[in-house]
Amino acid sequence: MPVFPSRRDLVRAGSLGVLGLGLSSVLGSTTPQPRKAKSVILLFMWGGPSHLDTWDPKPDAPAEVRGEFGTIPTATTGLRVGEHFPKLSTRTDQLAVIRSMTHTDVAHLSSVHHLMTGRLAPKPNSDADPPSRHDTPHVGSMLDHLNPLPPGVPGFVSLPWAVSHPAAPGGVAPGQHAGWLGAGFDPFVVSGDPNAPGFKLAGLGEQSDRADGRTQLLRQLDRRVPDVGYSSAQTKAMHLLSAPDVQKAFDLSTEPPKTRDRYGRTTHGQCCLMARRLVEAGVRLVCVNWPNDGQTFWDTHGNNFKSLKTRLMPPADAGFSALLDDLSERGMLEETLVLWVGEFGRTPKINPANAGREHWARCYSAVLAGGGIQGGQVYGSSDRIGSDPAEKPTSPADLTATVYHAMGIEPDTPVTDRLGRPLAITEGTPLKGLFS
Repeated sequence: MPVFPSRRDLVRAGSLGVLGLGLSSVLGSTTPQPRKAKSVILLFMWGGPSHLDTWDPKPDAPAEVRGEFGTIPTATTGLRVGEHFPKLSTRTDQLAVIRSMTHTDVAHLSSVHHLMTGRLAPKPNSDADPPSRHDTPHVGSMLDHLNPLPPGVPGFVSLPWAVSHPAAPGGVAPGQHAGWLGAGFDPFVVSGDPNAPGFKLAGLGEQSDRADGRTQLLRQLDRRVPDVGYSSAQTKAMHLLSAPDVQKAFDLSTEPPKTRDRYGRTTHGQCCLMARRLVEAGVRLVCVNWPNDGQTFWDTHGNNFKSLKTRLMPPADAGFSALLDDLSERGMLEETLVLWVGEFGRTPKINPANAGREHWARCYSAVLAGGGIQGGQVYGSSDRIGSDPAEKPTSPADLTATVYHAMGIEPDTPVTDRLGRPLAITEGTPLKGLFS
């Protein structure tokens, strides 16, 4: 049977015509893929989790590499994980564990850009450069651009903050917003602690003359300074203020206490629960950032083992496990891709002075579930001490490309940047072997 172009193909071909790209290049650039995922939940472990103490332990390595923790068996034959992931260990039949993530950027800020966008930061290996409109768009912004949702439903939500590092001169990490796509595709950022008693998102449901006045003011500003994009960004926010389904998603008080307990009465646990509610309300991508804990996030230069055992692994274990169960029970896991990852891992050798592990980008782990992913598998491997990939090295761009692939969008899909150049949405290659 002949294959006819869709309306979207025709629109894309028309928009690319001025760049010398016609319908044939649009249709011929990719092979259509079945779309299995409708939404993505990105669990971002800000700071860089130790792969050796979580997903890729080395029980036979020397003590200065092996560390203090034991390992436990999992639901996947031959796979063992760190002992402080007891709940996740029983759910690995739903997980694909990648043990061969690798890149060369050991700076917190610029490595976030690489992970979140699928392209290197404008200045790699830099903690001095904050976000700018020259950045590549976050995958959530790009999905919103390629497949916009109806008014009132945000395409991209980030919570409970935009990650930043107090020791980094640049502060906020780049790659967390829409970059050169413009403010109209920035995420809706939920700030605050959904675990706090009486948590409520300020402004939701606002149906007042003040809200109408804000809308009129934004329109005036947009007419005066059209390139800034006030109305394109803020009109979405104003629609959100009166969208009942999305408003309900932010209200965790309607959840049974038993459900909230299962996720864990922590900031991270309740953010995971809110993420489930948001994708259920139609949000396409929710980025759950590890919260600002007032300490060092997963950046365990010192007290690595105490921090992992007491404040990091238990909330991560509870939140991720409950999310998997909740999505499965609601029949949502097959259409929701869940990704657990940090910006890099930690050094194989422990610093004896303070029982810490330093930054290590040459090898670390990531985990995927749902969205068509085949569970119960390990992809790639590391060497005997977790220093380098032994097989199937995987870049952050490959991981981003895999997210696009799960959503039915191939990584060579062209978009036009702010200079009018056609660019592929990411530089990576999707890990198609992960899918069932």
